[in-house]
Amino acid sequence: MDSICMSAGGSTYLPNGVKMGLREPGGRLAAGGTVGIVGSGDFAKSLTLRLLRSGFGVVVGSRHPKRAAEAFPHVVDVTHHEDAVEKAGLVFLAIRREHYSSLWGLKHLLVGKVLVDVSNNRRRDQYPESNAEYLASLFPESFVVKGFNVISAWAMQSAPRDTCSLVYICSNSLVARQQVLELSRQMGFTPVDMGALSSARDIENMPLRLFPAWRGPVLAAVALSIFFFAYAFVRDVLHPYLKSGLSLFYKLPVEVVNHTVPCVAITLLALVYLAGQLAAAHQLGYGTKYRRFPAWLEEWLACRKQLGLLSFFFGGVHTLYSLCLPMRKSDRYLQMNMAYQQVHANIEDSWNEEEVWRVEMYLSFGIMSLGLLSLLAVTSIPSVSSALNWREFSFIQSTLGYIALLIATFHGLLFGWRRAFEEEAYRFYLPPSFVIALVLPVTVILGKALLLLPCLGRKLHRIRRGWQANQGRRDPPRSANHLSPERVTIM
Repeated sequence: MDSICMSAGGSTYLPNGVKMGLREPGGRLAAGGTVGIVGSGDFAKSLTLRLLRSGFGVVVGSRHPKRAAEAFPHVVDVTHHEDAVEKAGLVFLAIRREHYSSLWGLKHLLVGKVLVDVSNNRRRDQYPESNAEYLASLFPESFVVKGFNVISAWAMQSAPRDTCSLVYICSNSLVARQQVLELSRQMGFTPVDMGALSSARDIENMPLRLFPAWRGPVLAAVALSIFFFAYAFVRDVLHPYLKSGLSLFYKLPVEVVNHTVPCVAITLLALVYLAGQLAAAHQLGYGTKYRRFPAWLEEWLACRKQLGLLSFFFGGVHTLYSLCLPMRKSDRYLQMNMAYQQVHANIEDSWNEEEVWRVEMYLSFGIMSLGLLSLLAVTSIPSVSSALNWREFSFIQSTLGYIALLIATFHGLLFGWRRAFEEEAYRFYLPPSFVIALVLPVTVILGKALLLLPCLGRKLHRIRRGWQANQGRRDPPRSANHLSPERVTIM
């Protein structure tokens, strides 16, 4: 159904020869052309305002034009569907799928027109075919384009910097697809060409996805939180109650939670870099970077940004809980009891030089690690990362990321200090929480130190430059679709 786009005298013509608007030098669609919109809902109103700001004329088709005209600017021509379709060569269909049949009587007016379907469904894969493909089957002589369905009405009215500007577009007509791509650019969006109309199902499912890249990291964070919370509850609350009848259940809301969140934070941060080390071991083992990683490792590598952000979140929550510890009534009562005991024991000076230095260093390392995590989180913002070159970005995310993990590990070691070697600290024969939490970070740090050894580091560097152990020379890659761990990045 595609035809050659004809242009003459600086004008742009649709595939059927209908003139849409003037074309400026460089292939941009000039302002002043008329765009039609069928529908008068919230999205249609927002789309109208965006088109007007971009310099286009707009004609809106409504079942009740007189009533709908009150919600649109006076420069907009609000009329019946027939007039709107007839006046424009490109028409946005801002109506639901179940109302497509109402346009059947306008089929003769839609011949050769470009129809932009912006509809969405209520759930994923709701119908056997996508809305755009269904629309194309109803109007085979029109050029159906799927697009703008991932943009909300609020985002349509907002400035491009305030919202996501990606617009996914697909169509079986190359000419119509290119015209909508140009139109989206002039409206201030960033178009993404998704190819043929068969991609419409994927585009329609995009707004219905709920954090697909976050599912694995969030589940990992929830599982770790449950484990460390239950572990702290058994050791710090249940053990004193069963052994001596001491009720410490008041610790659950704050103190036990504050024991949980730092353990989760440092474990998630270690998981970020463990994935890169496993990828490096995979490359060293096979002697090439062209062998695909296992599927589970590819997914792990792809979600490192989410794991790092969750680590930063739990670290921030730990900081807030720690600041609130002295505000608790229980803490005040304990301090008063301690003061009374010192008075009765006639202790004038309880200064402990070792404890003072331990706590000072413990707090200092904690603040530094949170500061570095904040830097990693900030550089994950697209506007910030785009201002950095690759070497700067990898230095922050890789080198400073490992330093953050190392400092956080020292923070945990200073917190535990000698308690890891005290017999009374092993309640129910279970080690303290910080011992369990530091196992993985220490393992990752030792793994990094191992990879820095010349015998491994040089070989890994050669492999990542294209050398293969079985050939001893650089060959073109057979398959490079997998994620490269050349620089392990968090965000």
